[in-house]
Amino acid sequence: MTETARPWRPIHGEPYRPEPYRPVRVPAAASVACAAELRWRMEERRTVRMFSPDPVPVEVVRDAVACARTAPSGAHQQPWTFVLVRDEEVRQLIRRAAEREERTSYDGRLGEEWLAALRPLGTDEVKPHLTDAPALLVVFQQRYWVGPDGARRKHYYVDESVGIAVGMLLTALHLAGLAALVHTPSPMGFLREVLGRPANEKAFAVVPIGYPAVDCEVPALVRKSLEQVLVEV
Repeated sequence: MTETARPWRPIHGEPYRPEPYRPVRVPAAASVACAAELRWRMEERRTVRMFSPDPVPVEVVRDAVACARTAPSGAHQQPWTFVLVRDEEVRQLIRRAAEREERTSYDGRLGEEWLAALRPLGTDEVKPHLTDAPALLVVFQQRYWVGPDGARRKHYYVDESVGIAVGMLLTALHLAGLAALVHTPSPMGFLREVLGRPANEKAFAVVPIGYPAVDCEVPALVRKSLEQVLVEV
């Protein structure tokens, strides 16, 4: 299967141009079986903070990003950039900067209510996953588009669009057998500096990617049941 040969270009202000969409309809029985398998595979997904240093196939990460970039977005503006960081020195820079910010947060900036919410997760200002994981994906949201001539155009529903893309990224990584974590050091301005990203991009999340360590542990948590989250009318 090959990707579309048409190159991307901005379509802002162009007239509506429909095209046929005729996906093959999956038989009901196959659809039910596929959904059930996906449900139980995703039940195994956990947020991992203890990573093995073993390298991961870069093709898997690239394909996961390719899946994420199919996410729906406001006005189809696709306001995201994924920066793959495998260089050890750069990961060390990111960890040191993140831990400086986290130290301030855990020392009082977060407030007791937030700290109480984090306590069952066992987190603190030390972030070994940023260097133990062999790969980091730093996700940036593009607050506006910049043309070759420097012209700017606002992007819409940026938070929602990038959030959906990250969710699809996590799903793709898990189904491919990799573990991941959504890490959001606060504030995250240092990431744009470290990675040399342009002014229209704002860091959204850092996603460490790898295999769980042999001694990996995760918090003993319980997800809400389907009945607790689904309302049928």
